[in-house]
Amino acid sequence: MENLTPWFTLKSVPGVGNLLFKRLIDRFGSPEKVLSAARSDLLGVQGISDTLASAIRAHKTPDNIEKVLETCARKAISIVPLTDPGYPALLREIHDPPPYLYVWGKLVPDAGCISIVGSRSPTRYGLSMATQLSGELAAMGLCVASGMARGIDTAAHTGALDNNGLTYAVLGSGLCRIYPPENMELARRIAGQGAVISEFPLFAEPDAHHFPLRNRLISGLSLGTIVVEAAARSGSLITARLAMEQGREVFAVPGSITSFKSTGAHGLLKQGAILVEKASDVIAEISPRLAAGPATAPAASDRADENKHAGKPTPGLDTDEVRVLQTLEPYPVHIDEIAQKAAMAPGKTAGILLQLELKGFVTQEPGKRFLINPDVARADLVADARRET
Repeated sequence: MENLTPWFTLKSVPGVGNLLFKRLIDRFGSPEKVLSAARSDLLGVQGISDTLASAIRAHKTPDNIEKVLETCARKAISIVPLTDPGYPALLREIHDPPPYLYVWGKLVPDAGCISIVGSRSPTRYGLSMATQLSGELAAMGLCVASGMARGIDTAAHTGALDNNGLTYAVLGSGLCRIYPPENMELARRIAGQGAVISEFPLFAEPDAHHFPLRNRLISGLSLGTIVVEAAARSGSLITARLAMEQGREVFAVPGSITSFKSTGAHGLLKQGAILVEKASDVIAEISPRLAAGPATAPAASDRADENKHAGKPTPGLDTDEVRVLQTLEPYPVHIDEIAQKAAMAPGKTAGILLQLELKGFVTQEPGKRFLINPDVARADLVADARRET
């Protein structure tokens, strides 16, 4: 286990926020090396002043480190630093990632996440849509991230859990101050089937200024954010804005034009957010990023070359995958037509197309259109797939 003392020590230096912490790690490689760096080297990092360089070199180890580590051990909480392979790759990409995360449960490396956020006092329609979308996404193998707040967040986590899916809850409080308190049992379920996450100290209260910070982690963990019911001044719109700034997709579920609870979501749609009616709408937009894999994976072009050298993509398809594959052509076909030809629900079809794309059998074109991978022969693919099943 990595020595966490240098991480706590550097984080405790006044003036070293998340952005500067990341710059220092990028420059020196580890907190130990930062804390032992020469003054002149520290001054070479953007944002480090004479005063701050002196403060870093005069660092003192916080007195409470042992107590924090003991509490974490007693409550089965992990501390995952920025350089740990288990730190979420997408979150590491944002400009100010937390130096370390407190995690109750288990993070799944390279999990493809979609966040679902919305009103704390939703309508039945909003609850139904959040539950439906999260359940469908979870059934397709995606992680559902949210903030464990009342209303839409709770429905999103529950939908994923009820479909035996992975879900992450990001808190605006410490992990020893579960908020809202009535969601303690939900937090236990999430920890058993995913992770409850916080960047705040263990006993931090759910202060109002924590929640915008929490929201950037929800969007930062995710390939895209779905807004389900949001009023004109909803905090969910902050999450959507942060997702845009982070270069992630923004989705919105339309509601009644007479409901003020959907005003914010409709505003997002007017600004170019992607309209979502079912999970397949989300999958169609994010599957290229999912197929590209984590930042450390080979580029898509490299993997295509590897497939060519291998002769053909890896077989090993199930009956439904073969069924969908047989409907495809060497030219783009819309997902609705594929679902109709395969006599399969659109949501299920979208999930299968995603798996076929990840396996190298299928290529996606703009507008939710798919075609057989042009680098391989359709007849050979289908024949191989049949033999595997």
